[in-house]
Amino acid sequence: MGSIVGKENVAEPAFSILLQRSSGDVKTSYELREYGKRFVAEVCYSDPNNTSSPFQTLARYIGVFGNPQNEGIESIPMTAPEAMDTKGVPIAMTAPVVMDNYTKGAQIAMTAPVVMENSSPGMKDYKRMKFFLPAEYDDLSKIPKPTNPAVKIAEVPPAVGAVHRYNGSFSDSINEKMALDLAAQLREDGIQRLDDEYTKRNFEFWGYNPPFTLPMFRRNEVWLELTQEEVEMLQQKYNENHD
Repeated sequence: MGSIVGKENVAEPAFSILLQRSSGDVKTSYELREYGKRFVAEVCYSDPNNTSSPFQTLARYIGVFGNPQNEGIESIPMTAPEAMDTKGVPIAMTAPVVMDNYTKGAQIAMTAPVVMENSSPGMKDYKRMKFFLPAEYDDLSKIPKPTNPAVKIAEVPPAVGAVHRYNGSFSDSINEKMALDLAAQLREDGIQRLDDEYTKRNFEFWGYNPPFTLPMFRRNEVWLELTQEEVEMLQQKYNENHD
């Protein structure tokens, strides 16, 4: 569990830091990260104002509430941060999960982020919420099969992107502003394609803390995925400016 101030202590997907742009150098600080392949459990939902239902569905899959709703035979741990799309309501981590001796399903440790993203092509009226699975689930054959057909297992390919970190309270409007500030800084640094409309549709909010965390101790992040070429350009520019 987190402390009274809400320190996060659940696992998160491993990443490499490729570049850091500090607040002393730029108006909006950010770092470039590289993530490897990851797996998620995900649920589609249609009401952006009701994220508790998909969250509970996913939480039941990993065994937060009662008997895990999966076909596994061994217990599994919880990860962080939580992630959300531009319209999502923050769902903070309330784990680590307590392991019980259930025999009907594998209890899966929760990781972060919990991801909420906007609709995919062909799914105009739907959003998706995702739980990243712990690192030991590095192949589909190792992942307990959901017993609820609403829960799907998906592979998230390797990705590079920019992350801006901030603390304090968060909301749709705050998160969107932070993402727009990040995109503006990236445009200033040379990535012109990140206009406001693209950013609003594609950024993710990641939250790492339990719900009782004091705002000043929160770790909040917004993420914008970039191409490898864009990252290499930024690395080259940054290195040239600091030689």
